[in-house]
Amino acid sequence: QVQLVESGGGLAQAGGSLRLSCAASGSIFSINVMGWYRQAPGKQRELVAQINSGGSTNYADSVKGRFTISRDNAKNTAYLQMNSLKPEDTAVYSCNIQGRDTLFRDFTAWAQGTQVTVSS
Repeated sequence: QVQLVESGGGLAQAGGSLRLSCAASGSIFSINVMGWYRQAPGKQRELVAQINSGGSTNYADSVKGRFTISRDNAKNTAYLQMNSLKPEDTAVYSCNIQGRDTLFRDFTAWAQGTQVTVSS
């Protein structure tokens, strides 16, 4: 099985910073995409940021220039550096990875989710 452990959520003030991390373990052959989704109360879940195995990134328009996603392939870990936080960033953030397990089957795995709250 594939497991994700996510950490780094919490409370920040507007203009502050937080860093999320997501570490993958288990029966992993390769990881193609790592990223985060978020869901705020009463709103639809949205993609925040993704990074693929080649280092290409994709960001939601609302976070471009403020958030940076990176990955440490040796540790099977992704990081989301969130700067210049806004109250609108308040949401549950869930890490997601896509890859192949050791039986060469495509998989998608989700972390448990971490609360990010930004005060005005």
